[in-house]
Amino acid sequence: MTDDWIALTRDLSANLREMRGGAPEVMKAFGGIAQAALKTGALETKTKELIALAIGVSSRCDDCIAFHTKAAVEQGATKEEILETLGMAIYMGAGPAVMYAAHAVDAFRQFSEARQAKSETSGG
Repeated sequence: MTDDWIALTRDLSANLREMRGGAPEVMKAFGGIAQAALKTGALETKTKELIALAIGVSSRCDDCIAFHTKAAVEQGATKEEILETLGMAIYMGAGPAVMYAAHAVDAFRQFSEARQAKSETSGG
C-alpha cells in the first residue's frame, strides 16, 4: 500500500518508460488497446475510467487504482461518482474490495487536491 499516490504514478511512469524501451512492440500494442478501449463511443472516457477504477479495486491492484483514479479526476470525475463506483466494486468484490476502495478514496483526495492547487496557481 502507498501513502503517496501521486509519487506512485510518477515513479511507475518512469518504470513504464523503461519497459517501452525494452519491450517496444509489446508496450505499443498495449498502448493501442488502451487508446481503443478509452475512445468515446456509447460510453464517454470518464465512465470508462470509473469502470477501470472499479476493476482495479476488485482485482486489488494499487497501481491500477492510482492510474485510473488520476485519469478519472483528469476527466472531471466527482467525489460522488468515485464513491458510487467504489460501491459497485465493493458489491462485486466483497470484503477485500472494501479495503482497496479505501485506498482509492485516499488517491482521489490526493489527485483532486493536486489538480485544485495546479488550477489555482495557473489561474484557471
